[in-house]
Amino acid sequence: MTDPGSGDKKDNAARLLELIRGLVDELGTSRNNLPIDLDASFERDLGFDSLARVELIARVEEHFGVALAEKVFAEVETPRDLLRALASAGGPRTISSEPAKHVALGEAEAAPRSAETLVEVLDWHVQAHGDRRHLQFYTDAGDGESLTFRDLRAGAETIAAGLQQRGIKPGETVALILPTGKDYFFSFFGVLLARAVPVPIYPPVRASQIEDHLRRHTAILNNCEARLLIADPDTTQVAHWLRSVVTSMQAVVTTADLMTGARYQPMPASPQDTAFLQYTSGSTGQPKGVVLSHANLLANIRAMGEWIDAGPEDVFVSWLPLYHDMGLIGAWLGSLYYATFFLVMSPMSFLAAPHRWLWAIHRYGGTLSAAPNFGYELCLHRVRNEQIEGLDLRSWRAAFNGAEAVSPTTLERFCERFGTHGFERAAMMPVYGLAENSVGLAFPPLGREPLIDCIERRTFAQTGNAVPAPSNAETIRFPACGHPLKDHQIRVVDDTGRELPDREQGRIEFKGPSATSRYYRNPQKTRELFDGEWLDSGDLGYTVDGELYVTGRIKDVVIRAGRNIYPQELEEAVGELKGIRKGRVAVFGSMDPQSATEKLVIVAETRETDEDARSTMRASINELAMDQLEAPPDDIVLAPPGSLLKTSSGKMRRTAIRERYEKGEATRPPPPVWRQWLSVQLMRLMPSIRRANRHLDASLYAAWVWTWYGLLAPLVWLGLMVLPSLRWRWGFLHRLARLFAGLTATPIKVEGGENLPDTAPCVLVVNHQSYLDPYVLMYVLKRPASFVAKVELAHKRSTGPPLRRLGCAFVERFDTAKGSEDARVLTDAARAGRSLVFFPEGTFTRIPGLRTFHMGAFMTAADADLPVVPIAIRGTRSMLRADSWFPRRGRISVRIGEPVSPGDLREPGESAWQTALKLRDRARATIVAASGEPDLVGRRSAAVRW
Repeated sequence: MTDPGSGDKKDNAARLLELIRGLVDELGTSRNNLPIDLDASFERDLGFDSLARVELIARVEEHFGVALAEKVFAEVETPRDLLRALASAGGPRTISSEPAKHVALGEAEAAPRSAETLVEVLDWHVQAHGDRRHLQFYTDAGDGESLTFRDLRAGAETIAAGLQQRGIKPGETVALILPTGKDYFFSFFGVLLARAVPVPIYPPVRASQIEDHLRRHTAILNNCEARLLIADPDTTQVAHWLRSVVTSMQAVVTTADLMTGARYQPMPASPQDTAFLQYTSGSTGQPKGVVLSHANLLANIRAMGEWIDAGPEDVFVSWLPLYHDMGLIGAWLGSLYYATFFLVMSPMSFLAAPHRWLWAIHRYGGTLSAAPNFGYELCLHRVRNEQIEGLDLRSWRAAFNGAEAVSPTTLERFCERFGTHGFERAAMMPVYGLAENSVGLAFPPLGREPLIDCIERRTFAQTGNAVPAPSNAETIRFPACGHPLKDHQIRVVDDTGRELPDREQGRIEFKGPSATSRYYRNPQKTRELFDGEWLDSGDLGYTVDGELYVTGRIKDVVIRAGRNIYPQELEEAVGELKGIRKGRVAVFGSMDPQSATEKLVIVAETRETDEDARSTMRASINELAMDQLEAPPDDIVLAPPGSLLKTSSGKMRRTAIRERYEKGEATRPPPPVWRQWLSVQLMRLMPSIRRANRHLDASLYAAWVWTWYGLLAPLVWLGLMVLPSLRWRWGFLHRLARLFAGLTATPIKVEGGENLPDTAPCVLVVNHQSYLDPYVLMYVLKRPASFVAKVELAHKRSTGPPLRRLGCAFVERFDTAKGSEDARVLTDAARAGRSLVFFPEGTFTRIPGLRTFHMGAFMTAADADLPVVPIAIRGTRSMLRADSWFPRRGRISVRIGEPVSPGDLREPGESAWQTALKLRDRARATIVAASGEPDLVGRRSAAVRW
């Protein structure tokens, strides 16, 4: 090791370039053909993918004896950038190996079995042991910052208040583009407390991929109609660009912007509310946002936790990204539910030094941890023996391996190497899950060593039958992923939907309480997802004694000459050839339009430019394919570095690569950053035009509505004051209401009209959403009914005379004595045969939801022995919200419930008050079910007011 300051800048540059040349040689490219200088692009010129860059920076740190900032791993694009980072680097990185003496957290209450939402889970822990440490941020030396359950609740409440102040309403989506840190945890739960829907998306990684990143995120944000984007200060430039092309987005904010000191207004959630949207990896064409309810998530967390016997004595160590289901649900939310101590580090911290993960498990006595297969592979390739001297992994009782294809070789090698450091083979757990089932679906038995099925390769490729192979046969191996979790089911079916027996490969389908109900705003993909009550996983596999073996993605399997070709093995083998970039090979099928058959295509990245050498590579690839498949590929494409697309989690995007191949763009590397930025800036134009058109259309519509309102209002006033009878006046307004609805193109759908009594008096109780509600009732009701209104309206010259002519009854809201007298007047009017219309909530707000019902309507009905008719209005709130005079287009529906008679509910000797309570509860239940809005009172006892 040498100090970067020991030589001049020129010397450091030479040493750096020498390190780069050495890595280039190891990657199988010819030094003579590479423009290796300080301004060479790591990706475009040198062909370094993410892992190669990580390897380079690790070597630079070791060679120069420094520790580079973690952001360097994502930000440097050239050797010159890396040279600048060296100049400001700190001393060598030291990772503590001392066990944490105070990790024991003591006794904790049992898990919140009765909780029905994630918010209830957090609140339960705050009440039970609010000062218990929930999570802690990893640092190389000492203990990082920690959060208790109470800290998390307080921080989230602050964010929720800020969101409410900015007008975020229940059910609206809020995107999070935040790195691992307390702002992410506060923001995620803050959105939940505001009863909005969080949408986690991954932060930008490298400038060289900015165009692809922005296009994919634009598609996601437009699909989910994000109203707000919470961003880290380092990503606000990208976030503001996204704001300019996403028409639904109101603003980009940081957590600091939301900490306004506003007061949080509690918003009770329902188990069926959407807890968050998990967008699955894929191409940009049709984003698939998996809708996961609180009920889905809690069912999955409970099933997984029971399977592995999770509890408050466990320690979960995680570097997984919090924008993916495995890191968000499996690691964090599972730890939250079971009060498991959650030690978290950023994914970049792990990539920079994989042995950090292992030492964190050692120091904190980690019992649970998880990673995709590549995480275990990285430890095998990047962790040197001298970096783990004294490492003790005996505490690690469950090491989950999932989220991507699990390699049997990786399982065996990891267990063998780290077994010398106390890692038990029985701790390694290959698991299977998918976002459409929240996260987990199948787990192997706890404490069992990995089970590998070795089958005949040729038979499997030709027939799909997984026949156990004799020792001398050509084989293919698959690890067992276990049995379905409690209350979940898995089946394997053929193309006709017939369930297959053991050891026959087919399509994996599943069902259970964790399964999603749909993809968000994507009915086509939702229809493709469901096969009756079963959901299609998109994966292939087979079962043995009820245990699942996953063999690949359906779209990835190439069918050629009646044989199934599985790309992963061939990709790995091609990647080992000299001159081919390891991990940068894609094998896929492409339909040949002339022969109507599927072609086998291999695209491999290389920096080699010499034609003779490239011909040799093609011959080697062809020979390798013949050895494995007994058939040559139809096309071999040698592409420059950076041509193959991967997801944010490192998976090969074969569908997107196939699309580029079919467009003739497979060999086109990503354009320079300046061209990407120019392209994405041009993307702003159309959304801006669409936004302007929408604003113009909305403004013209509002002007049209107010024009007709201004023309009809004098007619309303004149008709009320001139027409001699109440029936004539009511009929006149009824016709004008229908005319107004037609002129403003507002469809009003009425259901249950037969439930309105023809002539007998009744008490109508209606939910209140908007100032439009009385007009809607005038549209619906064909015979006179007296609106019960606040007495203040009677005292105004503009409203008092016409409302009296309409037969309105006025009540005092603040003077108790006068209010009691008005109540008696209403009862007398009801007994005299007048039908009364009550809005029992008393008022309305812009926030959706059914508020507390006042008791006046129900006492009147009980005293006068009149039936209560519940009426639910939907749609008026979104057309004209409280505190707004800007009407918008919309649809209105009215559902009239069956009358509820006091005599049917009254028990012998029961008081009118007790009967009124029953009437209220029955009417409220009907309106809650039909209104489409949440019950803001929920399970709490309703406050009783007049």
